[in-house]
Amino acid sequence: MVLGKVKSLTISFDCLNDSNVPVYSSGDTVSGRVNLEVTGEIRVKSLKIHARGHAKVRWTESRNAGSNTAYTQNYTEEVEYFNHKDVLIGQERDDDNSEEGLHTIHSGRHEYAFSFELPQTPLATSFEGRHGSVRYWVKAELHRPWLLPVKLKKEFTVFEHIDINTPSLLSPQAGTKEKTLCCWFCTSGPISLSAKIERKGYTPGESIQIFAEIENCSSRMVVPKAAIYQTQAFYAKGKMKEVKQLVANLRGESLSSGKTETWNGKVLKIPPVSPSILDCSIIRVEYSLMVYVDIPGAMDLFLNLPLVIGTIPLHPFGSRTSSVSSQCSMNMNWLGLTLPERPEAPPSYAEVVTEEQRQSSLAPLAACDDFERALQGPLFAYIQEFRFLPPPLYSEIDPNPDQPTDDRPSCPSR
Repeated sequence: MVLGKVKSLTISFDCLNDSNVPVYSSGDTVSGRVNLEVTGEIRVKSLKIHARGHAKVRWTESRNAGSNTAYTQNYTEEVEYFNHKDVLIGQERDDDNSEEGLHTIHSGRHEYAFSFELPQTPLATSFEGRHGSVRYWVKAELHRPWLLPVKLKKEFTVFEHIDINTPSLLSPQAGTKEKTLCCWFCTSGPISLSAKIERKGYTPGESIQIFAEIENCSSRMVVPKAAIYQTQAFYAKGKMKEVKQLVANLRGESLSSGKTETWNGKVLKIPPVSPSILDCSIIRVEYSLMVYVDIPGAMDLFLNLPLVIGTIPLHPFGSRTSSVSSQCSMNMNWLGLTLPERPEAPPSYAEVVTEEQRQSSLAPLAACDDFERALQGPLFAYIQEFRFLPPPLYSEIDPNPDQPTDDRPSCPSR
């Protein structure tokens, strides 16, 4: 009898999207098939699958233990998210080479379906970093008597969704900083930087509109710049290892002494990057927008504005609101908003609401019994009473004017 051979062993997933890329989230069902192609007839003890998801970090550091003595300290940590095993053919135990309980597989192609459910608890997004990773995979093992097992591992992607349509991620981010350059006993004027972005949350492929004002009152030539940075933090044995990587950047025009530059929505596009990882105990991935002034011969003046890279993009309503906010920011100098000296007075109350309208609004409404009972409550009476009351009297003179607080000297003209 001529024994057959295993020609191929593959794993395929039933994708949940149209891109044919296996991407899942917590609570999803992962399903697929183990495809086995054999030439001739083979006898097998078992065909198993093993699915696992885990985060793992590892790095080493050199230590000195005295004169001429050094050693290497290893830092490792692991978090397991799930561990699933299943037997598609045969039995769980296959550690012997007995001929009992063998299954015959005939020549040709064969498919064996598998399925398992991811945990409902939050999972960390798949990630590959400098000192750690978050991985999810399925491994198939074909065991035959007197032969080494045939093994195959295939990874799939998990996204822990981050919805940027939340109030905390839709809030604007802004900051202001100032720096005075000193050289021995000489002090030059200050360099000031103010920057703002319309929200904190973005998705890959979006563009960040940067609103900024840079004022150079120093004697040096400076260059305003902006950059997106990714910070990877790894934790093990009470220690942390951090890696910072540049994602995208832009450069403004050189700014000579006494000059000011304004960015009215300067665009910086976010390239395809991994989403933020905020819920893993041993790996954290964060992003920030750094708006800074490159100062030759001195430490740069910089502002860090935190970012969160999400997976669920901005809804149309949020986009419209954001667009209106952006237009307002572009049409007005948000760094120093000025108003007309004498604003136009609003229309009088009599021009808007007539006495006839006011009296008719207080008349009882004729409606069904249920609605009449609802109108008898104190809340509706309050609303009706104050519906058309006149607003406070308008005055062009502010009774409580703000006292000027900006004592910063203006940049000298040059």
